[in-house]
Amino acid sequence: MFQRSATMLMQVILHTPKWVFAVFFLLLWLGARQLLTNEVSLSRVTLMPVAMGGLSLYGVISVFGESFGALLGWALAAAVLLALVLQRPLPAATRYDAAERRFHVAGSPVPLMLMMGIFLTKYVVGAALAMHPELGHQAAFGIVVPTLYGAFTGVFVARAARLWKLAIRTDAMSAGVRAA
Repeated sequence: MFQRSATMLMQVILHTPKWVFAVFFLLLWLGARQLLTNEVSLSRVTLMPVAMGGLSLYGVISVFGESFGALLGWALAAAVLLALVLQRPLPAATRYDAAERRFHVAGSPVPLMLMMGIFLTKYVVGAALAMHPELGHQAAFGIVVPTLYGAFTGVFVARAARLWKLAIRTDAMSAGVRAA
């Protein structure tokens, strides 16, 4: 049994296009950089959830087309995780420099886990459908996959939204001090 599974896994990896590995290592590098305390711009804070949310949505559409149910599942999961993560406070070390329009953020494994989660979901779903195309028509598959993608998106967007809220609050306080 193990031998058969190992052979099948090796075949999947051998038939994976080379560019997929390049994307994997790019995401791994981007995520690993976020393990360290860092300075990030407002535009980068915005770009990352847009890019990863786009990849997430593409993952749903590439499997289910414009299926209302799949898109709804993605959107609901994104909304629920967005609401849950928005309730959590930012780490205490997080700061925003209004003059530089940059954030000082503590290192975190969360971005790496989210990036790898989206990538591996896309990879595993693609491999599973290549071997078993009928999966795309199973109800459980149609619920789990969009929900998983939506959950990743919701967390990414909420993390950025919390930083935007900090920037808006800091800018408002700076404007109030200058006006006084």
